[in-house]
Amino acid sequence: MSAQAVLFDLPGPKARARYRIITVVAALVLLGIGAGAIYLLRNELAPRMWQPYANPTTWTAYILPGLQSTLVAALISVVTAMVVGLLLGVGRLTHSRIVAGVSGALVEFFRAVPVLLMMIFAYSVFITTGTLRGQAASLAGVVVGLTLYNGAVIAELVRSGVHALPRGQTEAGLAIGLTPGQTLRAILLPQAIRAMLPALVSQLIVVLKDTALGYMIIYAELLQRSQNLAANYGNIIVAFLVAALIFIVINWALAVLAHKLEAWMSTRQAGHVLHLNEDINP
Repeated sequence: MSAQAVLFDLPGPKARARYRIITVVAALVLLGIGAGAIYLLRNELAPRMWQPYANPTTWTAYILPGLQSTLVAALISVVTAMVVGLLLGVGRLTHSRIVAGVSGALVEFFRAVPVLLMMIFAYSVFITTGTLRGQAASLAGVVVGLTLYNGAVIAELVRSGVHALPRGQTEAGLAIGLTPGQTLRAILLPQAIRAMLPALVSQLIVVLKDTALGYMIIYAELLQRSQNLAANYGNIIVAFLVAALIFIVINWALAVLAHKLEAWMSTRQAGHVLHLNEDINP
C-alpha cells in the first residue's frame, strides 16, 4: 500500500467527476473575470497604447536601462547577502554564546523588519549624512535593504542545512582530531551549502522581485522607468503589464534553473550512493 493511500482515501469516480466539474467551473469564472477586465480596460489596452513599444527609443531610453538597473541591484544584493548570510549562519552555529546570541538577534531582527523600511532608512541615512547622493544613494539603499533581509534568510538556510546533516558527520570530524570550528568549516558547511543551492537560487527570485521596492526611494529600476514611460505616453496599464511580463519571464527562468539544479544534485547524490554501494559490495 502506498504512503498516499495510508494518509487519506483516494477519491472515487463520483469525487473525481465532482473535482473535474469544480475545476471547469473555476476556469470559466476566471476566464469571465479576465474577459470582463479586458472589456473594462479596452481603451487602456487599445493598439495605440502599444505603439510606443515599436519605437526603439522606448527600449533604449526606458526598458533596457531600467532592466539593467534591476539586474545590477539584484546581483550586488545576492553577493552581499550571501556573505552576510554565511557570516550570520556560522555565527549562530558557533559554541560561543555571545557570538551565537548576537548573530541570532541580528537574524531575527532583520527578518522581522520590512524590506522597504530598511531601504528607506538606509537611503535617508546616506542622503542626510551626505555620504551618497542621487542614484548612488538609491542603489545603496536598495542593496542595504535587500542584503540585510535576505542575508538573515540565508543565515537560517545555513543553520537548518547544517542541522539537517547526520550527526555522524560531526562525530567523524571530531574523531580525526578536528576542533568543532574546523569540523563546521571543513565538513559540515560545504555539505550544507551544496544541499541548499536550489533554495538559494529560489531566493534569488525574491531578491529580483524586491528590487521593485526601490521605486519608493527613486531608484531608476524597471518599475520606475516604466512609470516614466507611462507619464510620457499615457499608457500606464500597458507599461506596467510589459514590466510585469519581463519580471515573469526572468523569474520563470530562475525557477527552471532552480528545478534543474535540484534534479541534477539529486541525480549526482544518487550516483555517489550507488558507487559507494559498489565499493562496499563488489
